[in-house]
Amino acid sequence: MGRRKNNNNQASGSFGAMESPHESTKICFRDDDDDADEAPDAATESSNLDESMCDLDVSPVAGDKAVGDQDVPFIDSDDKTSADYYFDSYSHFGIHEEMLKDVVRTKTYQNVIYQNGFLFKNKVVLDVGAGTGILSLFCAKAGAKHVYAVECSQMADMAKQIVEANGFSDVITVLKGKMEELELPVPKVDIIVSEWMGYFLLFENMLNTVLYARDKWLANDGIVLPDKASLYLTAIEDAEYKDDKIEFWNNVYGFNMKCIKKQAMMEPLVDTVDQNQIVTNTQLLKTMDISKMAPGDDAFTAPFKLVAERDDFIHALVAYFDVSFTKCHKLQGFSTGPRSRATHWKQTVLYLEDVLTICQGEAIVGSMTVAKNKKNPRDVDIVLKYSFNGRRGAVSRTQHYKMR
Repeated sequence: MGRRKNNNNQASGSFGAMESPHESTKICFRDDDDDADEAPDAATESSNLDESMCDLDVSPVAGDKAVGDQDVPFIDSDDKTSADYYFDSYSHFGIHEEMLKDVVRTKTYQNVIYQNGFLFKNKVVLDVGAGTGILSLFCAKAGAKHVYAVECSQMADMAKQIVEANGFSDVITVLKGKMEELELPVPKVDIIVSEWMGYFLLFENMLNTVLYARDKWLANDGIVLPDKASLYLTAIEDAEYKDDKIEFWNNVYGFNMKCIKKQAMMEPLVDTVDQNQIVTNTQLLKTMDISKMAPGDDAFTAPFKLVAERDDFIHALVAYFDVSFTKCHKLQGFSTGPRSRATHWKQTVLYLEDVLTICQGEAIVGSMTVAKNKKNPRDVDIVLKYSFNGRRGAVSRTQHYKMR
């Protein structure tokens, strides 16, 4: 899919005077782009939450209901399930390269582990969805007694070689297979670490696997890292890109292809949004406490109220998430929002059928329902209900989206 152009100017769709957003401070993480040294005690903060994030109104609304050189075995595509395709996708080094080069993601985990050695010293750690084993290597270097790195894809074979090449074979044991089907050689672990988040937080994520591991293997006084994840919603002006991605199907070389437009509207777009496109406040939809939540709690309905901070048009709602490590010496985490340094998760854009002409102070109210797809639990179904009653128009609508 195409990438939108970054705009350093105010959104081009404005029909009135622009005013800078002014939002109450609720949460602020420091931003430090300095690289961490190799030594654990020299690691630095790398949260991408900048000062602008400290200005977000993230108050919740009442009513929240809330993955060698060995040969890769051939699998006949006709025999593959959706889970097979999911794990196969993590067998290729390219996806791991992208994640490792996501400095916000990887260095935040590195700093959390290195700067909180007291949590890891002589502790038994379980790395769920270990991939190349980078988080396991961080834990071993921070003084963990032993790390069990569980990876279901063929990348597990590479992870074993990486562990050996770096001299950690006596500390890290790579276990190849599904977490739900493996038995650990220890009765309990002290820490579970995982990078389980997907696009829109919940698309193709491993959250249920982490919860399974927590319930079966984590000691009573053990901790999960990260332990908090929050999903947010805002609204943007996006005339140029919506025209390019959605309205394009109205007239294709003189032919009506609106049937594809309907499909395009139902598929959320994962892309980078310029912060200058944001028209409203930011609304907290859902916070998940990974250490306490039950399986199934990631399905929810949450209300929202998005208040315009300037006169403008609204073409889409945008969702993103923050991740927090609250068990550390001091609060650490990162954001995938448009006001923060970009990550490989980008943001999730949900285009509206209507173009809303909104004035400062007017609000879009509604609710968002999020649930796993019944046929493929790694896919996400989203139902958006919204209404708007302003001086320049009124609308009430329900839209359905499918992340596939």
